[in-house]
Amino acid sequence: MRTHVADHPLIAHKLTYLRDESTDSPTFRRLADELVTLLAYEATRDVRVSPKEITTPVAPTTGVKLARPKPLVVPILRAGLGMLDGMMRLLPTAEVGFLGMVRNEETLEASTYAERLPDDLSGRQCYVLDPMLATGGTLAAAIRFLTDRGANDITALCLLAAPEGIARVEEELADLAVPVTVVTGAMDEKLNDKGYIVPGLGDAGDRLYGVAD
Repeated sequence: MRTHVADHPLIAHKLTYLRDESTDSPTFRRLADELVTLLAYEATRDVRVSPKEITTPVAPTTGVKLARPKPLVVPILRAGLGMLDGMMRLLPTAEVGFLGMVRNEETLEASTYAERLPDDLSGRQCYVLDPMLATGGTLAAAIRFLTDRGANDITALCLLAAPEGIARVEEELADLAVPVTVVTGAMDEKLNDKGYIVPGLGDAGDRLYGVAD
C-alpha cells in the first residue's frame, strides 16, 4: 500500500480552519469541498486514460479521455457524502456508488448496513471517500468489499489520517494483489482511547451535518 501526504500550503491552510472548533457547519462543508478538490488532483494522478483524436482550430492532434470502464467514486456514508461534490468537480463523468458502513464504538469494528454498487467491478478503478482514517477498520472493510467485487485499483481520499489507521489498513490488506493508495491532507499524531484522531477535528459527520437527535 502506498500512502501519500499531500504537503501543500493551501491544504494546510484549509485544514487549520477545519480543525478549529469555532468553525460552523456551513463553513466546514465549504472548506471540506475545497480541500477534497485539492486532494483529488493528487489522487487522480494515475487515473486511466485512452487516446482521443481531435481537431483544434489550427491542426489535428491526439489528446486523452478517461478510459472505460469509467472510474467509480464511492463515498462511505454518511460523512463521505461531504466529499463527493469536491471529487466530482474533477471527475464529472465518473460513476458514483454508495457504501454505508458503521463502526461499533466498543469493538471499533466496521460493518456494512447498505450499499448501492454494481455487482461486477471487474477492471474498475475506485476512489473511496472517507474523511477520517482513524482506526482503519472502516476503510479496510470498504476496500475489501470493493475488491471482492472485482475492483483492481483502489485510491482512498481522507482529510486526515492517524498512523495506527494506516498500519491497520496495511496489515488487513497485506494479502491483496490489488494496488491500494491512500491520499491524505495530513498525518496526525495518534488516536486517543476513544479511537479519535489527535489533534484531529472531531467527528467529521457531526461537523458536516450536525448531531442527529
